[in-house]
Amino acid sequence: MALETEAGFAGIERGGWSYAAAVGVGPLRFGMTVSEVIEAAEVLGPAKVGDCPRQHAVFSPTWKVDIHRRGDASSAPAVTAYVSRDAGLFGVAADAVQGPPVAYAGVPLVGRDMAELESDMIGYAEANDVQFPYTPDGYAGPDDPGIVVRAQLVGDGLRSRPVFMVPRDGAWTEWDSLPSEEYAYLVTGLPSAST
Repeated sequence: MALETEAGFAGIERGGWSYAAAVGVGPLRFGMTVSEVIEAAEVLGPAKVGDCPRQHAVFSPTWKVDIHRRGDASSAPAVTAYVSRDAGLFGVAADAVQGPPVAYAGVPLVGRDMAELESDMIGYAEANDVQFPYTPDGYAGPDDPGIVVRAQLVGDGLRSRPVFMVPRDGAWTEWDSLPSEEYAYLVTGLPSAST
């Protein structure tokens, strides 16, 4: 289920980003090159490109593009985009604190208390007679395989850090495509020193 039609996809509505399954989120479209991501990111702020460690030989070299809010470059990136040499943009993570608001079927996904988000996902599933998945690490998310809900440590609690994705080169699912950098947020709230 896509939140917005593709026609309304590119804009930022009411301060938030729209999401379209298998298309992209906000101004970022899956398949973009690094330079296209940087250009599209201008709507939010400056971008910095870095290499991602290659964890699996099946994946082509990957870059991450950290996008900061304009005037707030010293804080954590608001968005991290993951770009594969072969697949282009395949993942967009919204920071739990700095990230732009993104909703799914009216349920806000960014920066939510994980228990509250789970409760909302259960309510959505019951009201719409649909299933909702749990990630392998136990977090509830929407009934859209293109949204992988991660937890980010913020203060003493866990907040939602959704990653909007399509499978990248050599992967069967979005979960299989999840960049290893995204695992560091659960433990420390920050990316690992190796990234």
